Amino acid sequence: MTVVTMIGLGEAGRLIGEGLARAGARVRGHDPFVLLSGTPIEQRSDLGDALGGADVVISLVGPAAAEEVAAKALPLLPASAVYADLNTLSPGEKRAIGALAADAGVRFADVAVMAPVPRAGSRTPLLAAGSGAGAFAEALSPLGTPVRAVSPEAGDAAARKLLRSVFMKGLAALIIESLDAASAAGAEEEVRDQIAAELGGSGRDLVDRLVEGTREHAGRRVHEMEAAAAYLDELGVEHPVTGATLAHLRRLSA
Repeated sequence: MTVVTMIGLGEAGRLIGEGLARAGARVRGHDPFVLLSGTPIEQRSDLGDALGGADVVISLVGPAAAEEVAAKALPLLPASAVYADLNTLSPGEKRAIGALAADAGVRFADVAVMAPVPRAGSRTPLLAAGSGAGAFAEALSPLGTPVRAVSPEAGDAAARKLLRSVFMKGLAALIIESLDAASAAGAEEEVRDQIAAELGGSGRDLVDRLVEGTREHAGRRVHEMEAAAAYLDELGVEHPVTGATLAHLRRLSA
């Protein structure tokens, strides 16, 4: 039986952990700020206890805490474990955690979450890169998690996610601005229908999801687009649209 430890039991960590447990894994969880009930996750108050015997460790603690948590957890892991960081970070931040893992003698998976976790839980599509990408995919794929290993270099999965975010978050900002203008003009439903038709068969659902998700999660998406803008700077690509998207998210989260 695969033993998975979830560090971070917020919405995404809980949903992924519970899905993996239902799929047959033994799942432990550690989060000093969350107390779960009625869940198959075995919550442990001590980090070392939670990590003992883990085959895969999944970090979902948020961008601000990701490196600090990794620095605490990695020395407690055996070389057989894979430490997977699923937080939305820049490629450079993922490489920094990968370096910590290498120093600790632990395989590292830079994992990018490619769709909203509330929609599919542990079956959310993932991209993995780094020294532990293959092992991470081998451990989770039999549990129903679609993982695609894309590179042995940490940071490459994060880069692919950020490139996608330039489009998806920019599209959401454009739709919201268009609908706000249409509402002011008294034509919101007509314009919403036109946008949905252009997006194809599931266009209406996509419009609703982008609008609602952006308004609800604008705060945490600010960091994602800051990372995207920084990555485009690193690539030498001008990004006026990404800059406007970031400004839009900052206004929504204020």
